[in-house]
Order: sequence, then C-alpha cells, then structure tokens
Amino acid sequence: MIKPHGSDTLNPLFVYDTEKHHQLLKEAENLPSLLLNSAAAANAVMLGAGYFNPLTGYMNLADALSVAATLHTSDGLFWPVPIINLVDDISAIEGAKRIALRDPNTEGNPVMAIMDVAQIETVSDQQIRTMAEQIFGTLDPEHPGVATFTSLGNNLVSGNIQVLSFSYFQSDFPDTFRTAVEIRNEISERGWEKVVAFQTRNPMHRAHEELCRMAMERLEADGVVVHMLLGKLKKGDIPAPVRDACIRTMVEHYFPKNTVMVTGYGFDMLYAGPREAVLHAVFRQNMGATHLIVGRDHAGVGDYYGAFDAQTIFDDKVPAGALEIEIFRADHTAFSTKLGRVVMMNEAQDHEKEDFILLSGTRVRQMLGDGIAPPPEFSRPEVAQILMDYYRSENG
Repeated sequence: MIKPHGSDTLNPLFVYDTEKHHQLLKEAENLPSLLLNSAAAANAVMLGAGYFNPLTGYMNLADALSVAATLHTSDGLFWPVPIINLVDDISAIEGAKRIALRDPNTEGNPVMAIMDVAQIETVSDQQIRTMAEQIFGTLDPEHPGVATFTSLGNNLVSGNIQVLSFSYFQSDFPDTFRTAVEIRNEISERGWEKVVAFQTRNPMHRAHEELCRMAMERLEADGVVVHMLLGKLKKGDIPAPVRDACIRTMVEHYFPKNTVMVTGYGFDMLYAGPREAVLHAVFRQNMGATHLIVGRDHAGVGDYYGAFDAQTIFDDKVPAGALEIEIFRADHTAFSTKLGRVVMMNEAQDHEKEDFILLSGTRVRQMLGDGIAPPPEFSRPEVAQILMDYYRSENG
C-alpha cells in the first residue's frame, strides 16, 4: 500500500489505549483549559485521525510562516497549509506547560485533547494578513476562508497533542466518519491496490458520478473512496446529513457492488482553492489512496481562482517526489445531447455550448426549492427527490 506522507507508518494522535485514555481525561480535570475555535478543533480531529501525518501537533509561528510562504516547514517537510491553533484570549493558560483543549462544537465543551505547550507567540496583524494572502490568494474579506482566518486571534499556541475525542463526527455520522487508519484498513481488507479518492462538499450529480467512473476505468483502479467533508461550510451549502443520503443513494443504485466506499472526514472547509487541493492530496495519501481526482475549481469559492489553478499548482509548487499520490486531472463534465452520455467537455469534439445540458448551482437550487426535479441527464431522480424534500422542509 502507498506510504503515508512523511513517514513509513501512519501515526495517528488519537489515544486508543483505554487505560491511558482514561488517565488523560482524569488529568485534564485539573489542567488549565482552552476552548478551541472550530478551525483549531477541526485540526485536532484531523491530527487524531492520522490524516495530518506526520505532524505531532500544532505548528509554531516559524513553521506557520514558512508553510504559508514556501509549502515547507522550517525543517523541510512538504506541507501546503499551516496547521495552527490561533487564539484570541490566552489569559486562562498563560504560563501553563500542559493544558486541556476543549471542544467548541459539542454541548458542555468536553475535553478534546491534552497539549504540551511548547510556545505561546504573538502574531502581528501583518503576519496574519501575509499568511492569509499566501494561503487564499486574496485578502478580500468577503472570501469565507479569509474572513475566518483573519478573525481567529493573534496568539499562536503550539505544541504536541494527544487527542481524546473526534468531536461530534463519530456520534452524528457513525456510518460515514472514518479515520485515515480505518480507511487504510478497509482498503487492505478489500484487496484494493489502485484507489481513487473523490473529494466532495456537495451532493453528487450525474457529472460527479461519471467522473468517478471515468477515473476508475482510465486508471484501471480497484475502487473509489468517496470522501465527503462533514464539518462546517459556508451559509447556503447543503448540510452533511443530506449530502450523505444523496451520495449513498446514488452509489447504491448506480455503481457495481464493492467498487465504491462512502466515507467522510471531520474538517471545516477552508475554500483555499489550489492550496486546499494539495492538502486534500496529502491526507488522501495518508488514508491510502493512490490517486485524487482534481476537477475544475477544486475547493474554490466564487471567482477567486482560475478554473485549473488547483491542477497547475501540482506542477508549479509541488516538488518532484514530495508526494507519492498522483492526480487525475478532470475538466468540467456535462451531459452531451449529441452523444447521449456524460463527457468531459474538453474531450467532446464538434460540440457547441448548446449541445450540453448545463445548469448553474443557483438554477438547480431554485428548481429544487420549487419542487421541480432537474432533468435526469443532470441529476439522478432518486438524488433529486432527497434534495427536493430537503428544500421543501427548509422553505416550510
């Protein structure tokens, strides 16, 4: 199986030993505690699950600045996005060497992790802005990733962590949330060797379905891991339980058995476009995928990124040998009325725009909200029904 990033074996930070887990929870009762923001909590979940291998905790300021500027930590590890714990108020933990990290997304704010505090550093507004521009390619406050990153605080708390909870992801998504360890194990049990990962934060329509099928066929892959984001999104995005139902329904009806694994991961969307695409590749390698589908405007939002920036970054910014996972580059896919099937538009010869069934996200949401199913060439009827029911309940 493909090696994890940066090490020979996967090293998740979750404490699986029951006795040690109990001891740490007991210790946490007497430690100074810090209530994390959602971004830092999501980082803890990903570290615990092994997705951020080989990191051992939150980066310090030198590493964060280096990663933002060069895609490498100060000691040379390739990494595309700072994994940090930015804090607004540090009064409760000043001077502490060991602290409990508490979950902002679960009632009662239970302990998520214990942290050995290496440093608490002040980050200037200019350093925050510089990192934001390097990560997101913009400082526009309307960009949801920029808005979040620049509002987290100016104190950076770094150090190794021992993770004790996967937040709400295990309880809310017991059939879908999987750690990188669990996915690796299941890939091994299935006997898959060539494995395609498909990233999604949306329900899967016909184009997405066919893109997975194309990648499998062209790469002669054993299977696809549909890996959906389960964490926080921007306002207006479809909630995770609805997306989960749509994807499972599509897979059940339209894919051969044992060719698709439906899973999810606990992280908040960054909307960082190219940089986030590379992060997606890193943690898909950690979960055992050999290929990642990168389509048009992968992990993008609005018009902040060029259509293929998330593909060209692998040529321009990822050094040869930095990653073992390979990229399956995809163009926009749509149903061709000439050919009677979904195609990659750049491969469709002698086609005009009107030869494709193209619907904007706004138009699809409007149709679904009005109880009108999109055409079957765009969306499977079983999937459209789930979405219509959701919009109907939202609209009262």
